Amino acid sequence: MTATPAGAPAGKVGKKPSMEKGPGPGGAGRGASASPRARAVRRFRRNRLAVAGSAVLGAVVLVPLLAPLIAGHPNAVDLDAVRQGPSGAHWFGTDTSGRDVFARTLHAGRVSLLVGLAAALGAVVVGTLFGSVSGLFGGVIDNVIMRIADIVMSFPTVVVILVLAGIVGPSVTVLIVAIGLTQWPVAGRVVRGVTMSLRDREYIQAAEASGANAWWLIRKHIVPAALAPVTVTGTLAVAQAIMLETTASFLGLGVRPPQASWGNMLNDAQNLTLIQTMPWLWIPPGVAIAVTVLAVNFVGDGLRDAVTPGGRT
Repeated sequence: MTATPAGAPAGKVGKKPSMEKGPGPGGAGRGASASPRARAVRRFRRNRLAVAGSAVLGAVVLVPLLAPLIAGHPNAVDLDAVRQGPSGAHWFGTDTSGRDVFARTLHAGRVSLLVGLAAALGAVVVGTLFGSVSGLFGGVIDNVIMRIADIVMSFPTVVVILVLAGIVGPSVTVLIVAIGLTQWPVAGRVVRGVTMSLRDREYIQAAEASGANAWWLIRKHIVPAALAPVTVTGTLAVAQAIMLETTASFLGLGVRPPQASWGNMLNDAQNLTLIQTMPWLWIPPGVAIAVTVLAVNFVGDGLRDAVTPGGRT
């Protein structure tokens, strides 16, 4: 039987302090124990514009995918309903050929989003490859790649689209290739900076000493480290690509009619008389472009703030 020391409260002797207590009031220490990914997700959720942009962007992607179920064929002609305003039969009215503007707006979203996503993906892939090689090897290779990037950035994308469209004809493929080839330097510079900050790290030098080649280092170390900033760059590149597709199609250099895109829908309404008397021809595609680009930009800003190392937790 253990004796109770003098002055000690009865029943308290021999009890060790609990090591399972959680953090004190206010959750102190919770942010320190959270993983970087969890902190990034928390920062993103605190950004109301980014969360709202994600919801809107999800709807913008989902609705065009369901366009065949929601609306009719985009090129179906109704000669009895030419240039009619919005009604129960045609929610957004009809165009000068009697085609339903609502159906064309939804189907056009599939084309514009395809160009935006594919072109941005191509730009990110090419930029990641060139940026990692440039930053890892340095020297002459770095100088050559960066000078090529400077030259590419000096050419307006619309001019490149014009040249390619004049050679092979305007098409969705021409838009994706032209935008991807002229937008890769942005991602390339980001990846180059990340690579240059990593190449002198001890684990990179240890891998090189163990016989790891450059492609193994790029695949195993550089690309994972650059994934977060490149994701932000790619997200913003989607908005840029959608705007470029709209501009090219509006000028007649992009998607060929009768295939609908938001850009060539605006082209159909470029007559001043049509703009004044039939606003339903240009308001739906114009609003769709503005809402999509704003949503993508909000998501991109939220991702940028979320992956910033000095951001709040």
